[in-house]
Amino acid sequence: MRYFATLRVTTQPTTPPPPALFEAIMALGAEATAAGALLDTAGLMPSAADGARVELLDGRLTVTDGPFAETKELISYAVYDVRSRDEAVEWASRFVRLHQEHWDGWAGEADVLRVYEP
Repeated sequence: MRYFATLRVTTQPTTPPPPALFEAIMALGAEATAAGALLDTAGLMPSAADGARVELLDGRLTVTDGPFAETKELISYAVYDVRSRDEAVEWASRFVRLHQEHWDGWAGEADVLRVYEP
């Protein structure tokens, strides 16, 4: 089963991300890849950096340029190929915990969604 996980920041510290966080992220990515679970991952630019939202509401299509009004900015994603939802949640939880361990004041959330496969 494939799962798509997104990471959203809810509290952004004023300090830049520490190098130890990037090292921990790379190590976790290598572990997930070696386990055959991680198919793809990448960081995402802030919505202010050339982002757009396409919306269809009441038959009307609108395009809104970033930044978006939400305070929760989508910052990365991962695609996992795992045996269960619980396994996907565990990988996403470990990723979120790395931010807590290495970047004081950071808070965020991950959404884990199963990819539709006929």
